[in-house]
Amino acid sequence: MARFISRRLFHLIFILIGVSILVFLMLRLIPGDPAHLLVGELASPQDIARIREKLGLDSSYVYQYFIYASNLLKGDMGTSIRSNVPVSQEIFVRFLATVELSIAAMLISSLIGILAGVISSVRQYSIFDYFSMMMALVGISMPIFWLGLMLMYLFSVKWGILPMMGRFTMGLDYHVISGLVMLDSLLSGDIQLFFNSVKHLILPAFTLATIPMAIIARMTRSSMLEVMSKDYIRTARAKGLSRGTVIFRHALKNAFLPIITVIGLNFGLLLGGAVLTETIFSWPGLGRYVVDSLSARDYPAVQGCILFFAVIMVIVNLTVDIFYLYLDPRLRIDGKG
Repeated sequence: MARFISRRLFHLIFILIGVSILVFLMLRLIPGDPAHLLVGELASPQDIARIREKLGLDSSYVYQYFIYASNLLKGDMGTSIRSNVPVSQEIFVRFLATVELSIAAMLISSLIGILAGVISSVRQYSIFDYFSMMMALVGISMPIFWLGLMLMYLFSVKWGILPMMGRFTMGLDYHVISGLVMLDSLLSGDIQLFFNSVKHLILPAFTLATIPMAIIARMTRSSMLEVMSKDYIRTARAKGLSRGTVIFRHALKNAFLPIITVIGLNFGLLLGGAVLTETIFSWPGLGRYVVDSLSARDYPAVQGCILFFAVIMVIVNLTVDIFYLYLDPRLRIDGKG
């Protein structure tokens, strides 16, 4: 196990180097100049040149990357051009908002997706099976921005049941403890803030959960159908075990490996920033921060965020692989365990 983890962490170094180089070059090849955006269209060439020199944009790309990489080795992601705040600090604050949204969306998608997939596999070719798989196909195909806007129109504008945007209603007293509003409200005993934050979370979380929910449901169904045809399932039934024991203790447990992979990968993608969902619902997370930073040509902010996304995806993939090794002893061979 230790050798396996150390190899994956060693690969992480090369992945991050490649990602940093690609992002660095792509940002500088797209049209637009941060200096122009900072000083405005009416600024003189001398003002623009002075800002470019201050930002270090007047030197060659090789030298700029060397400085950037040197700062990264010191743990410095740079300073945001827009806010003049360290990028690491900006990422940390917004990442907590993304974590809160991603966990809620992943819980919704996992619970509903696994339950729908199990029922569909047990009642194959039933009305529920056809309906759930049709809804899963709709969930995968439906544009997130359209669904978000429709839910916002129905539940916020037309019916007025749920709030339209934000993490909580402005004006409420919020004492930051962990940075997670729901958790902080419970720790501080503020029930009003807790229920207010839950109401703000419902629409963006459900919108974000639709695609992972559909994928998990389809994967659970196909994996369960494969397992249900195995000999040990027939043996468990022949022993007189209850239907629930056969389904959940024997079948679902052995069908869980591909489901874990899907859940892990989707959770990593959600943590990487749900750009459309966060933008539609004005959720102050990493996805929205990247969009705003990209529009302002805030090179340090975009570079730091994408590098942070890459680290998250590698860590999530490593975690899923470790779960694989624990759940399936057959994989602990050839020095992997």
